[in-house]
Amino acid sequence: MLSRKILAAAIAGSFIAPTMVAADPIDFDFYGSLRLQYEAADPKGVSSYNGFRDAYSRIGFTANAPVADGIDAFAQLEIPLDLANGKVQDPFNGENEDVRIGKIGLNTDFGTFAYGRDWLPYYNAIAFPVDMFSSFQSGFATFTTFRESNSLMYYSPDFNGFSFAGSYSANAGFGGDDRYQLTGAYTFADTTIALGIDSPDGDADTRFYGLSVMHNMGPWYIGGKIEYVDSDQDANAFGDDGDIAFNLFASYSMGQHTFKGMYANVDNYGEDVFHLGYDYQYKRNLMFFAEYYYEEKGTGAVPVVKARDSRSDPVGFGPTDADGNPAGSNTAFMVGARYDF
Repeated sequence: MLSRKILAAAIAGSFIAPTMVAADPIDFDFYGSLRLQYEAADPKGVSSYNGFRDAYSRIGFTANAPVADGIDAFAQLEIPLDLANGKVQDPFNGENEDVRIGKIGLNTDFGTFAYGRDWLPYYNAIAFPVDMFSSFQSGFATFTTFRESNSLMYYSPDFNGFSFAGSYSANAGFGGDDRYQLTGAYTFADTTIALGIDSPDGDADTRFYGLSVMHNMGPWYIGGKIEYVDSDQDANAFGDDGDIAFNLFASYSMGQHTFKGMYANVDNYGEDVFHLGYDYQYKRNLMFFAEYYYEEKGTGAVPVVKARDSRSDPVGFGPTDADGNPAGSNTAFMVGARYDF
């Protein structure tokens, strides 16, 4: 795992290069997003509950500085805040994740190079187009991971609408294998189409292949994706060969109001998923939301217990039946608020 002390030193060191021109100051930007929801959850096989849950609050900073003609250095550090438990930790992974993003890199005429912990190219290209809800329950209907440490990442410039990206993440695959990703995208008018490969390997030699589409049409936004698993596994479990994840998301914005809906079907991970949402942008930096979530099989989107009872433990992947398989018919209603600064 990437040492936070080493990363902090690298972040500092990347902005004191002797070639830096004194007239070009470092540009720092501190930011935060506080997100909290109150949910009424009914996970199958265990008691229903009501309670507060954090919806991925975070604080952080970005820094940018020119180091040469056409080359800018940058750094970002972002930590999670679990408001429901009053701790620095991720609301899903618990104390196992106390840094969301920690990276350094260079923006150049030949593309962007970065190292550290960050959102990975496959998520950005394939899963992000349908990860548009405001609650804790957003983003579960995919096979891939979101962020990984010890990652080398590259994002190309735009070539008349075409772009590509790739990453290598040490020991971030299945069974501790290295993880490789490659994506390509084409944007024309208000539409973006992307292809991607995520290779977590492991004993089953697993590969995820993805295709996504994003389209803006006035007040409408439509996003869709499909993922396919290529592996040596046939165990009626997550990662089986031939498994498919399909998502279709749509939203409609009208002034301060945004209405959202998604249907997904993810083999061996959620199965049928329905997600509805409403956002009210009260002020520029303050938004209120209400959502409904249903999944046929457990994914961790509807945890077994409320956040205060999980304390610092990871949420896990939801209720299971007597055989240890994900239980079904998990539902939750959520109301919450988001304040950005």
